[in-house]
Amino acid sequence: MNTIDMKTLLLLTCILSLSACGGGGSDNSASNYNPVGAGSGGMSNSAASGWVSGQFAPAENFADSCAVPRSGGYGDTQGTMTDENFWIRSFSNDTYLWYSDIVDVDPGTVADRLDYFELMKTNALTPSGNPVDQFHFTYDTEVWEQLSQSGISAGYGFNLALISRSPPRRILVTYNEPNSPAADNSISRGAEIIQVDDTPVEDGSADALNAGLFPSAVGESHSFVIRDLNAVETRTVTLTSTEVTSLAVKNSRTFNVAGSKVGYLTYNDFLGASEVLLINALEQFANSNIDDLIIDMRYNGGGYLAIASELAFMVAGNVASGQVFEEKIFKDKHPSFNPITGDPLQPTLFRTTAAGFSASQGRVLPRLNLPRVFVLATGDTASASEAFINGLRGIDVEVILIGETTRGKPYGFYGIDNCGVTYFTVHFKGQNAKGFGDYADGFIPSDSDDMFGAEVRGCAVADDLTHVLGDPDEAQLATALSFIETGSCPTVSPTSKTLRGQSIDPLSEFRGESLRPFPFGRIVQ
Repeated sequence: MNTIDMKTLLLLTCILSLSACGGGGSDNSASNYNPVGAGSGGMSNSAASGWVSGQFAPAENFADSCAVPRSGGYGDTQGTMTDENFWIRSFSNDTYLWYSDIVDVDPGTVADRLDYFELMKTNALTPSGNPVDQFHFTYDTEVWEQLSQSGISAGYGFNLALISRSPPRRILVTYNEPNSPAADNSISRGAEIIQVDDTPVEDGSADALNAGLFPSAVGESHSFVIRDLNAVETRTVTLTSTEVTSLAVKNSRTFNVAGSKVGYLTYNDFLGASEVLLINALEQFANSNIDDLIIDMRYNGGGYLAIASELAFMVAGNVASGQVFEEKIFKDKHPSFNPITGDPLQPTLFRTTAAGFSASQGRVLPRLNLPRVFVLATGDTASASEAFINGLRGIDVEVILIGETTRGKPYGFYGIDNCGVTYFTVHFKGQNAKGFGDYADGFIPSDSDDMFGAEVRGCAVADDLTHVLGDPDEAQLATALSFIETGSCPTVSPTSKTLRGQSIDPLSEFRGESLRPFPFGRIVQ
């Protein structure tokens, strides 16, 4: 089972029980979930559960009927795990983008709701052989609400890169959050975690490593053997988990490059708390009259589509006013209305004012009016980050991609709560104003720019953990600055080669997928 129910931080962040995350991001337009109604047909049945293959009662028939009802006004009633599975089944059949690929399994034959949910997805593959649906997961609802509203989660405040999920493994720190246990103990970018408690990272128990790296609650203490960047000796540190607040916007600064003023910032998620920080940073850049902008999204797994639209508008400015940022395409059963909200389908436009997540609703957004933007990326750049890229390309604002091939998530979902679990299943595909949304294998830095394809003009550069983020000598940032000065990618070292946009060079030992406590960031044996 890949779904993690109590531990949190997302590749793609969405918000609350009824917000959409999609096509790389989320919007805030959702209302109550209104399921469409019963299906028909069927060939076999289960006398024990009442299941009939191919027949689907409305999900609302099973909603809030819980094996363990919550108190405190949630509206839960006493039910069974089978009831919860029936809700998952009908909800998935009604709303899942690839509903016809789901094998209809008797809800009464699976004892755990999370195990059953894991069955409710397609097994199809992308052209490169990756699973089409890598984004099927759950959250404990209370944990999710805290994270999505405030960016707060239980942890130590470091983000990790996992070089290999199976032995021999390496885990390195990519950044830390200010005022966190990691920061207080000087655990910084480039540090390697050698051991967690008594378990070696290289070949130790996956369960033991996950338990130490991803505390489920505040107040858990674990010991870590760490080798700091450029250090020979290791040190042992005991960290106690606390409520860590993610600071999504960091390292805002300007550079002077060949007579041009260049703005730079790191942006790590599109959660609601980031909205006001992002607007403030872009407003400062506008007041400084920058000529170019570099947005470091290498660890940004996504979030609200509305905030992605805001950022894209602030970059593009006047040319984006009134233009389509993204269109949502739902399953073939629902070509004209949203099956979650019941609303008629309308394109998402570039927002010219703040949505009101953390900035004042209606606040007029600054306009940089830039014809191009540089995006620093890795395989952890996903969802709303990719929608930002795709939306700008849809109105012919040039995106220059520096780094690695992005995750590949042109899909979105609404997180729906039932019985204390918030379920995220792919509901729609996003496409830009040109009708393009086929980047399931990610956007690829390339010598050329295919506006109706996944190749984006840019430079393939590995993530460089030997320098802090924002350091002009850090490989990706240095490449972007060089491109601004020369108009092209720097000459590739003879010792380096590239493969599908991912740099394979002496720095490759410092590359890996972001290690987070959800399905494809966990350690496996």
